[in-house]
Amino acid sequence: MRFLPLAMALTAMLGFAGENPRMVYSKSFPGSTPAYVEITLDPSGAGTYKEAVDDDPEPFTMDAAATREMFDLAGKLGHFSRPLESGLKVANMGAKSFRWEDGAAKNEVKFNYSMDEDAKTLYDWFEKITESERLLAEFKRAVRHDRLGVNEAVVNIQASWERKRLAPAEQFLPLLDQVAKNEIFMHMARERAAQLAEAIRAAKKI
Repeated sequence: MRFLPLAMALTAMLGFAGENPRMVYSKSFPGSTPAYVEITLDPSGAGTYKEAVDDDPEPFTMDAAATREMFDLAGKLGHFSRPLESGLKVANMGAKSFRWEDGAAKNEVKFNYSMDEDAKTLYDWFEKITESERLLAEFKRAVRHDRLGVNEAVVNIQASWERKRLAPAEQFLPLLDQVAKNEIFMHMARERAAQLAEAIRAAKKI
């Protein structure tokens, strides 16, 4: 029991005062694709993604290092307790918001464009997740309904991987393995899927 105060102090230092802290990102940009996105993430790496307020959320799991970096950025931003909008006259880039939920404590900040480097980095992480979830959805669709489109889907995933935009990359492995081992798909698609799966697994070991 004597260690409890220390544990509580460490929790407070990390900014996790409540039992189930999480951050929520949303972006509304009518006319763009997607026009709306909402992403949640908790410190365990468990997250959800959806493209409409009333959508059933798609679950995903971020790796520990990426999750830690994102929550560190949230901490640097005061858990979204201060303004982030630049105030500059720039084009509409979508109404974005970061929200921090920690027990009864809730902070939310909205912005169109921020010059804060930590805010831009955190925003980019959520953009990576958005891009990855859309690629995964298209990959699933191709595997189920468009065998000839599978190779193109894998090409797009590979391009994103090479640009370091897959987040999380591991969620693609089950489908990549399925394609690589199934002869109903083109040889080119199977070979490319196998190579990409191998690259993702190799990177995970580093």
